[in-house]
Amino acid sequence: MPAARRTDAVLLLVAIVWGSSYLAAKTATAALPVLMVLFARYAISAVACLAIATARGRPRWTRDEARAGTLLGVTQAAVLLLETYGVAHTSAANAGLIISLTMVLTPLLDRGGGRGLPPRFFAAAGVCVVAVGLLMAAGSGLHAPRGGDLLILAAAVVRAAHVVVVGRLSERRALRPLHLTTVQTVVGSALFLLPVAGDLPTLARASATTWAELLHLALFCSVFAFLAQTWAVQRTSAGRAGLLLGTEPVWALAVGIAVGGERLTVLAALGAALMVAGTSWGQAVEREHRETARPRDGHLPDARKAPVARDRPDGPGRASRPVAVRQASGGDGAAPEM
Repeated sequence: MPAARRTDAVLLLVAIVWGSSYLAAKTATAALPVLMVLFARYAISAVACLAIATARGRPRWTRDEARAGTLLGVTQAAVLLLETYGVAHTSAANAGLIISLTMVLTPLLDRGGGRGLPPRFFAAAGVCVVAVGLLMAAGSGLHAPRGGDLLILAAAVVRAAHVVVVGRLSERRALRPLHLTTVQTVVGSALFLLPVAGDLPTLARASATTWAELLHLALFCSVFAFLAQTWAVQRTSAGRAGLLLGTEPVWALAVGIAVGGERLTVLAALGAALMVAGTSWGQAVEREHRETARPRDGHLPDARKAPVARDRPDGPGRASRPVAVRQASGGDGAAPEM
């Protein structure tokens, strides 16, 4: 396989894995309390990241990495808390689609309400708003928004703020992605340990299926996806990486229907199409605007910024993603971040 196609295949695999994270989180939370799922996922990820960092012979963390990782670990935990509770009360397909709003929310927060963004960007954001309304109404007609959908919507807002913080912290600091991710997962493990400490025997009694889902969320959707993405984005263009990773909501929808048995109604299909179109359009407009505005505002090119871990979140399976992908996807990379 040519090197370019191999890189594309890796990025597409990352998008598929992240798309599957919503159904895995939904199924796991049906067997275990949400906080227990989050603790297990964080703890497994932390052990894996510590092992990899030690194996690479660079286990020492800088003061900047410790400080930034602690702050981002708290904000990332908030994102995952909202996402995991949300996906437990809505469909995996809806969760994967609604969380992709992060792609249009991030530039709005990063630019202080969207000052300077072209009107086309706000048109794309309007398409996304219509898409969310259709997704919330799918299945039983118009009704009050479901609690799970609203939690995912809140998670998209918090994740966008998290991504903005990641970008600001990474501007003048040399932060290694693996080390930053390790700090975040250790902080997340500590945060969720206290509320579940008295109920840990429940985790030990979990079924093999539930443990398989937890391992999938931690090792594949977090650790593997993070390392694979870091490797791939160094070997392709920002636009191509963003395009391939932007297919994540499509895979969330496909996995939810094919594996989770979720129904695709006419309203849901229309909402899904509008969401993918709106986020892709907004991503492209913001990236074009950023690239043309940079020479005038004196910002450094993306490639010259220090590497740093980031989150879409993000989806239920993501621990964090490198800032290169946040930039590649027009300011976010959307995770989601679970």
